[in-house]
Amino acid sequence: MIERKPGIYAGRSKSSAYNDLVWTVATSSDTSVGIEQQTRLTLATIQQNLLELGSDKTQIVSAQVYIANMAEKLKMDTQWKIWVGDNPDHWPQRACLGVNLEGDVLIEVTVTAVRKI
Repeated sequence: MIERKPGIYAGRSKSSAYNDLVWTVATSSDTSVGIEQQTRLTLATIQQNLLELGSDKTQIVSAQVYIANMAEKLKMDTQWKIWVGDNPDHWPQRACLGVNLEGDVLIEVTVTAVRKI
C-alpha cells in the first residue's frame, strides 16, 4: 500500500512511501533569503518529511538538488556538507542541476530514502 503525505499544492504530495522506500521533495519556506539560508530551510524540511514516514537523512540513498544559479553551487554545497555530516557511511549519491525555478525559489531538493526498520 502506498502511503502519501499531502503538501500545500493541489495535485501532488510532499512525500510518499512504499514498503521500505520513501520519496520526498522540498523548497525553502522563506524565499526572501539567499541560497545558503534557503538551502538550510529546504534540508530541514526534507528531514522533517523523512521523519514523518519513518526515515531520516542518514537513510537517503539518492538526492537531486536543483539550483537556480550554478554560480552559487559552492555556497549550497557548503550547507549540504554541514547538514549531511562527517560520516561517509551516510553520504547519499547526489546530483546537482542548474534549472529555472519559479519566482524567488533558489533551490529544490528531492530524495529517495530507506525507512528505518
